[in-house]
Amino acid sequence: MSRELSKDFLWGGATAANQLEGGYLEGGKGLTSVDLIPHGEQRFAVTAGELHYSEVAEGSHFPSHEAIDFYHHYKEDIALFAEMGMKSYRFSMAWSRIFPTGFESEPNEEGLKFYEAVIDELLKYGIEPVVTINHFDVPKTLIDELGSWRDRRMVDLFVNYATALFNRYKGKVKYWISFNEINMLLHLPFMGAGIYLGDLSEAERTQVLYTAAHHELLASAKITKVLREIDPEAKMGSMLAAGEYYPYSSNPEDVWAANLSNRDNYFFIDVQAGGEYPEWAKIMFENEGIDIRITAEDEEILRENTVDYITFSYYSSRVSKAEISSDDMVTGNAFKGVKNPYLKESEWGWAIDPLGLRTTMNALWDRYRKPLFIVENGLGAVDKVEADGSINDDYRIEYLKAHINTFMDAVEEDGIPLWGYTPWGIIDLVSAGTGEMSKRYGLIYVDRQDDGSGDLHRSKKKSFDWYKEVIETNGQAARS
Repeated sequence: MSRELSKDFLWGGATAANQLEGGYLEGGKGLTSVDLIPHGEQRFAVTAGELHYSEVAEGSHFPSHEAIDFYHHYKEDIALFAEMGMKSYRFSMAWSRIFPTGFESEPNEEGLKFYEAVIDELLKYGIEPVVTINHFDVPKTLIDELGSWRDRRMVDLFVNYATALFNRYKGKVKYWISFNEINMLLHLPFMGAGIYLGDLSEAERTQVLYTAAHHELLASAKITKVLREIDPEAKMGSMLAAGEYYPYSSNPEDVWAANLSNRDNYFFIDVQAGGEYPEWAKIMFENEGIDIRITAEDEEILRENTVDYITFSYYSSRVSKAEISSDDMVTGNAFKGVKNPYLKESEWGWAIDPLGLRTTMNALWDRYRKPLFIVENGLGAVDKVEADGSINDDYRIEYLKAHINTFMDAVEEDGIPLWGYTPWGIIDLVSAGTGEMSKRYGLIYVDRQDDGSGDLHRSKKKSFDWYKEVIETNGQAARS
């Protein structure tokens, strides 16, 4: 029996506080991890936890400090979202805007009021807020004094932060997400979790990262419990940087390599959705001498407070190969993999694979049997502003159209429950990976350049009107 998207399907768009807000020290906000990451050649070393932020070259440009200044433009931007017809808006709150150092017992009222104003503005237009509690934001003070998530004290501090949000926005926010792309901790530790590794040995790094992972997983479960106590009608989701790994060939060793890559990638969600560590992980901890200091109480908390739904980002699929040479490797992505000879790539070397979205959705549904929500998907590209101010981004329309058709197939033909779709960077913002503005995802253009120049004016791209029609027809315009 054929199925269709729900009439209340949550079409929308997605952003993150540290990539669009700006106002990095306004309203009582404290410094956060992303405020310490520069644009330019040192960016990757800092995000990977290899270079300490204090060693960044003097005079570096820090794009998060002003970003696109949503802090002062949010009413204008939300009006554009409403004109586009968005039913939902996935955004994040900056921990350090609510608790400037992370150690405060009481929240910063000015920070709470800012996000309340954003939420109320969304609700005024009938746009459902989908809120990520932690999107690559760790207060600098917690990094300096605790070493971030390697310290178990982070768990209760995070619970204090989330509790303040649940109490303040009860009844206004129905959809919460605990950690953005939680698996990024293992790939870009400082960007993902504020963790600096420095000159630790490989064994020490593994210990630190999986200890931090346990603390984040425990924190996610604890705030899920608190949410259900404060606002039983609200839902808590997990969030994965997804993209199925294909075997490079039918060689059984390549197939097994892809199996291992997928297993590693699902590690966090196995715990958040299944309530316990997978057996392979327990064996790995034992074999490698990793002690995450899990207690019986931890196990109970994880088991009894699993998430309600699975959210994920999907930009491309990936490829695994048993024997990899440097020539095989894909560049421009945080996830290591092999180039897929069957796929075209974006300007930044990301494989474009719409069918891979359906493959990924099936893998997630078969594994977890929980509703799905695509909270990031999109094409980073250089846009040309024509003499008349228009931006003809047909390449973006083509990308989004292909992926929308694919997830509609997954709903209609595979029977997968999908709650919504919020393409990434619905308005141009700073790229998390590269710190560039020129790597644009938006359907709304913002005049801000890589060096920080530009007057910040907003304008609609061709894709704006196209997506508006897609939303109005509940996806049918993408079928034509």
